This record gives sequence, C-alpha cells and structure tokens, in this order.
Amino acid sequence: MIKVLSAPGKYIQGSGALKEAGKYIGLLGSKALAIVDPTVMNHAEQLHSGSKEVSFSIEKFMGECSKVEIERLKKVAAELNADVIIGFGGGKTLDTAKAVAHFLKLPVAILPSIASTDAPCSALSVIYTESGEFEEYLLLPKNPELVMVDSAVVVQAPVRFLISGMGDALATKFEAEASSRRSLSTMAGGAPSSSALALADLCYETLLEYGHPALLAVEKKVVTPAVEKIIEANTFLSGIGFESGGLAAAHAIHNGFTVLDETHHYYHGEKVAFSTIVQLIMEDRPMDEIYEVIEFCQVVGLPTTLKELGLKGVKAERLMKVAETATAPGETIHNMPFPVDENLVVEAIIAADALGQSFMD
Repeated sequence: MIKVLSAPGKYIQGSGALKEAGKYIGLLGSKALAIVDPTVMNHAEQLHSGSKEVSFSIEKFMGECSKVEIERLKKVAAELNADVIIGFGGGKTLDTAKAVAHFLKLPVAILPSIASTDAPCSALSVIYTESGEFEEYLLLPKNPELVMVDSAVVVQAPVRFLISGMGDALATKFEAEASSRRSLSTMAGGAPSSSALALADLCYETLLEYGHPALLAVEKKVVTPAVEKIIEANTFLSGIGFESGGLAAAHAIHNGFTVLDETHHYYHGEKVAFSTIVQLIMEDRPMDEIYEVIEFCQVVGLPTTLKELGLKGVKAERLMKVAETATAPGETIHNMPFPVDENLVVEAIIAADALGQSFMD
C-alpha cells in the first residue's frame, strides 16, 4: 500500500498573526465570508487589516457543527457571492467552515482562536446532531489552504481550552501506533508514513515536557516559548499525526461518551484524554507507560476518572451504550490490531476509572 502524508497548504503561527490575515487570505480570494465564533467577535475586526484587496462579511456561528448550520451558512455564502470561506473560532466553528467551503467548492482559511483540538489542519469535519451527539465524519478531498494561529489571541481564552487541546493531542501517538501496526489506510488516503509517526511521537514528547509550564503561562495570559510549542503540538503535530498516522480506540470511545447527556458539558479533548487511558488498558500497554499518561493528565488537569466527566456512579448498562456506539460498524476502534467488542470496552472503562481513582487516594 502506498503511504500518504496530508497537510494544510500553509501553516502560520505567532503572536499578532491575525493582523497579517488579509495579506494571506487575499491570495485565496477577494470576497470572504468569515464564520466567527461569538466569543471572538471582538477580534474579528482585525481581519480587515493587512490587505485592502479582500472584503470581509462577518457571520456569527450558531454553536453546533450540524447539517442544519452548514446548510444555513451555504445560503449566506451564496447570497454574498463569496469566493473564500474563513472559519475563526473553536473546533466546531472551523469544522463548519471547512464543510461549507467543501460543498461550495471554495478555498478555506482556518483561524483557530483556541488550541483545544487538532481540527484546524485536517481534511475532516466532525458532524454532530443539533443536540450535540456525534453523527458522522465528513471526509474532505483536501486540507485547508491556510491555517493561521495568533498566539496572542489563543492565550486570552480560558486555560481549559489549552488543556483540552493537550487531551486531544495526547491520543495522537497511541492511536497512530495502534492503527499503523495493521498498515491500514488513514484518513489521508494511504498507509501511515514514517514522517506522520515521527510527528505523533514529537507531539507526545512536547506535551510531557512543555504542557505544565505552558498552562501556567496561559493562566497569566502571556505567550512564552512553551506556549508556542504546545499550541503547535495541539494544532499542527496532532492534526498531521492523527490524519496521516491513523485513529483507533480513543476517539471512538469519545464518540461513545457523547451519547450520555452528562458528558455534553465536557470538552472534546477532556473526553479523549480519559478514552486514551481506556485504549492503553485495552492494549495491555506496560503499566509504567499507563502511569505516565495518568500522571500527566492529573498534573495538567485532564480527567482520569468517570466522576470528572460527570459520570460518578454511572451504571454498567449505561456504559454499555457508550460501548455500543464506540464499536459501531465503521468506527475507528476497529483499527485496533485485535478484535474489539462492547464488553472489552466497558471493562476497560471501569478499569481506567479505578486506576484514576487510585492515583487520587
């Protein structure tokens, strides 16, 4: 099987980068529809600086990357005769922008305002129902033409977003390793390359070394070299690593947790972090490796117990609903290098919860 590495056309990161957005977006089009998260409307005016060649129309994102919202924004873009789509905000805003651009066959510029997921760089949109339950992956034919991250904007967001991004990034190495053992085709369209696996390893190493100092800096709203490294790990390294390295159990189990209403208040990366521990237990990874992951999670404030996902005292039959969704046909859990069924998932969830609790005693 051929190997494929997929990446955005251009990745830009740094403090003050948003002021340069017009210059780079002007290379893609002259009439832009900017889909903007309401929480960063105050930063959206900066889009007008840096280029007089682009006109920007701002449209507020309504909160869920659903088929209904995508259809609404397609109509807005068509009425404006937009020739480039911009997504400015969090992961769901960005995924919506990518989907709108895809269906309209337009270029897309992705401007993350937080470093909370690996969504920005990928040729993928995660579609949810209007009530927030996972529905499907929309695989896109290409990665975004432009990804631009303004570190000065990212550090203004609550530190929980950065921590969540570390949780999402945490899974990258382990899912890529599990999937690559079978040389399965990844979302990039081919077998994992050595480059993708190396980036996944670098992502994990960066989290362990710089995760804690980065979150301390973001708590003070300052940009440091550690912050820049973690933003890059959460956004670029994790994005390339998962897409070209492969997904496995952790993200599938995350999708399973979305069927429980109690988890809807928790961020994607928070659920992925706990689900990563579940995957490691399913794989029978060395205990020192599992302990390292649990300790990292607890140091930076990621969930290691069901209680921390709003599921204290949850019954086994409800966890079975999680497992049924996680093991649905076509889910990435079936990329694991061994057969997986619902019982294995439920028992690994219970074991992960017990391990997490033991670290707190």
